[in-house]
This record gives sequence, C-alpha cells and structure tokens, in this order.
Amino acid sequence: MALVAALLGWMFDGFEIGMFPLVGPAALDDLLSAELTSNANLKGEWFGVIMSVFLIGAATGGVLFGWLGDRIGRVRAMSLAILTYALFTGLCGFAAEAWHIAVLRFIASLGMGGEWALGVALVTEIWPDRSRVFVAGLIGAASNVGMLLVGLLSLVLVNFISGVREVFTALGVSAATQTYLLSGDGWRLLMISGSLPALLVFFIRLFVPESHKWEAERDRGGASHWATRDLLGVLIGCGSAAAVIFLWSPSFVEMFPSIGSGAGLFPLRIVGTALGLSVTLAGYIFPVLRYLQRAEAAGALLRAERQRYLGRMLLGAALAGVALLGTWGSLQWAPKWAIALANQLPAEEGPYHAKEYTQIAMSLGAVVGTLVAAWVAGRIGRRWTYVLLCFVSFVSLITMYQANTTFGGWMLLSVFIAGGTTAAFYGWFPLYLPELFPTSIRATCQGFAYNFGRVLSAVGSLQTATLTAYFAHGVAPGRVEIDAFPQAGATLAGIYILGVFIIWLGPETKGKPLPA
Repeated sequence: MALVAALLGWMFDGFEIGMFPLVGPAALDDLLSAELTSNANLKGEWFGVIMSVFLIGAATGGVLFGWLGDRIGRVRAMSLAILTYALFTGLCGFAAEAWHIAVLRFIASLGMGGEWALGVALVTEIWPDRSRVFVAGLIGAASNVGMLLVGLLSLVLVNFISGVREVFTALGVSAATQTYLLSGDGWRLLMISGSLPALLVFFIRLFVPESHKWEAERDRGGASHWATRDLLGVLIGCGSAAAVIFLWSPSFVEMFPSIGSGAGLFPLRIVGTALGLSVTLAGYIFPVLRYLQRAEAAGALLRAERQRYLGRMLLGAALAGVALLGTWGSLQWAPKWAIALANQLPAEEGPYHAKEYTQIAMSLGAVVGTLVAAWVAGRIGRRWTYVLLCFVSFVSLITMYQANTTFGGWMLLSVFIAGGTTAAFYGWFPLYLPELFPTSIRATCQGFAYNFGRVLSAVGSLQTATLTAYFAHGVAPGRVEIDAFPQAGATLAGIYILGVFIIWLGPETKGKPLPA
C-alpha cells in the first residue's frame, strides 16, 4: 500500500510538473494578449519566470515538508503535500493574469517538492535493501508516466473539444463559461483537472502504514531535536531565492526602468544572484544544521558525522543541480520549440498537436530511461552510472537541437532519446540520495539535496531566454525560436560536463545497507 500510494503520488506529481510546459504557451497567449502586441519577447520571459518560480517553490517545499516528515511522520506529511499541490494547481485554471499563475504554481510546487522527498523516504524505509534498485526505477518511471498523461489528456481535449462542448451544453453550462474553459486548447480545463489527486489523500490516510524505521527513531527520541523556530531560515531562504527570480524577471525592468535600460543591469543581476543563492543555501540548510547541533550536544551524534552529513547535502544539491538544469533549462522547452517548427509546415501537411506529440515522446523515453538507469546503477555502481548519464544526456541534447530544423519523425525520435537520457537521473536519485543519510534526517536532507538543485536550475533556466536573445542577433523576429533557441538549448547542455567531475566527491554506496 505504501508503494502504491507513493507511485500514485509521484505519477500525479509528474502530471502537475508537466502541466505548465505543455499548456503554458496557450495560457500566456490568452493572459498576455494585450501586452504581446508591444513586446513580442514577453511570453518567453514570463514562461521562464513561471517555470523558475515553480522550481523555487519545489525547493522550499522539499525542505519544509521533509522537515515535517522527519518530525510528525512520512504518511501524514505526504498527505498534506499532495493536498497542497492538487488544490493550487486546480486554482491555476481560474487565473486572470500571468502573475496569478506564478503565485499559484509556487504554492502548488511546495507540495510537489515535499511529496518527492517524503515518498522516497517512506518507500525506501519500508522495502528491504535488496529491492532498492527496483523501487528507485519505479519512482522515476511513475513521475514520467504522469507527464505522459498530461500529453495524452491534452491531445484528447484538443481532438474532441467539440464533443466536450456538447457535454457541457447538455449539462446546462452557459456558452460564456464554455468559451472560458475551452479556449486556448482547453488550458483552463486541463489545469482544473490537476485538482483530482486530492482524492488520493483519503486512500493514504486509510490504508498506508507509517515507516517502522521512522517510528523506531521517534520512539528513541530522534525526532525531538527538531524545532519549529528553525523554519525561519527556510522562509528567509525562500524569500532570497524569490528575489533572485524577480531580479531576472521582466517585472524588475518594468518597476525600475532606469536600471533596466542601463548597462549596469547585467552586473547587478550577477552580483545579486551570487548573494541571493548564498542566503538561500544558508536558509535552507539551517534547520538541519540546528538539528545536528542539538543531536551532537545530546550525545546522539559525533562532530565528524555532522560535518559528513552537511557535506553530503551540498554534494547532493550539486548533483541534482546539474541534472535539473539540463532538464528545465533545455529539454522542458522542447514542446514550445516544437510548436515553432511545426508552424513552418504548410497547413495541409500538418502535423497537428506538435506540443502534445513532443511531450508524449519525451515522457515515453523518460519512463524507459529511469528504469534502465536504476538497473545500471545496481550493476556498475552509483558513480559510474552518473558519469554515463551525464555523457549520454549531453550528446542527446546536442543532437536533438542541432540536427532538427523541422517537425517530424526524426525530431520525435530525437526527443524520445533525449527524454530518456536526461530523465534517467530521476531513477538514479531515489536510489543514491537515501543511501547518504540516516533515518532521523533522511527526508529533510534528501529533500534539501534534490530540491536545492531546483533552485540552481531555476536561476539557470532563466538564462535560456537570455541566451536565446544573445543568439537572436541578426535573426528575423519570426525565426527566433527556430534559429536562436536551439543554440541556447545546446549551450545549456554543457552543464552535464560538470557532473562528470562532481560525482567523484561522493561515496560509492553500491552493496551497502541503508543507513539506520
């Protein structure tokens, strides 16, 4: 029951994650229709900001709900996390401004980040050590099945939009409401459907057992070293990360036009980003640091162990940052790119639904990749597997962006391969990160490690629009997404080279039991 609940939670988590990259272009066309006539770049800028805000929220939620799971239990905290991301994703369907989606996606992403950390902790603690490779592969695959469902659901809505309208008419829904819900490829209806996972909470509360390892740790007093006041650090870290996003957003230029039009904007952004990330890192790590200090003072922990776990948290964040930046800064823009390529084709040739087919190809590749990655890590070890994933991800993204100039079968095959290689990390992280930390701090530490990588990728993904603008010099306005964006996506793929070196700072955990 724990595995079923966690897999469903991750599946819906993936559904919510994949939602905005797919419906975002239509949603922003609708919400920014007046402003786009005077600023053609505004949609791309807001697209990057909303994706980055989501990543910041997920990072905060990973620490916040991970802390809650280490303190009150995995099951109760996971129920709250799922309820949070379901309800606030549904509310996005009623947004009237672009910033409404940014705020609601931020709150929803708190639950998404927390659900990953809590579900991984629960399942790895309940299932035996010999099953860790199998379970890790399922974890990564489940999330990508959710992303696949987004593409399929959107495809159904687009193909049968007239049928949906007939159903609404039969139910007595007014014409104005139908237009509101079904315009723009039904993006509002798709967002509202994201509230359905809230029903999963009833199943979890009734049938899912608590982790016996966490209960044993609680009974011996391990959960008593957490303190609510330490969450102030998380709030400060979140505010600092949000300030960095605002610094790179179009809203900053609009509010401070004298700065935004000057030559000092870029240096200001670089310095502000460095300071902001430093404060965010300190804020997010503060609850764990205080816990370890209290545990050390109580004689339950050695000083060397405290330093080791802090170092592993930073290592995990760096490893996650590499993988997540490659995904969010490069691959997750592929559906938007596919629309631009498909628009070049004559109307009679199609193809229709380019973004849906791209999302489906990406997700199918990701399901295969996550299962294979976990299996490979069980055979050749965690570190060599990470090196291999970095290499194939780099090559597949370069190939995808440089070898395609039109939408078609070859592009979808390239997307399938790139989706499989870049998403394979998400079958590796559920295997490796839990092996770095003991039960008492596992949910919080792995939540920090994985989700602080999202902060790094959030700042990095904002550079996709910056790089696209750089490569757009001399490019006709109508061909920016066709000629300039692939250069930006390929450039960001270079982040995987760093991962080849970073992984050797961590321990090899193949064949070792899960830390008690």
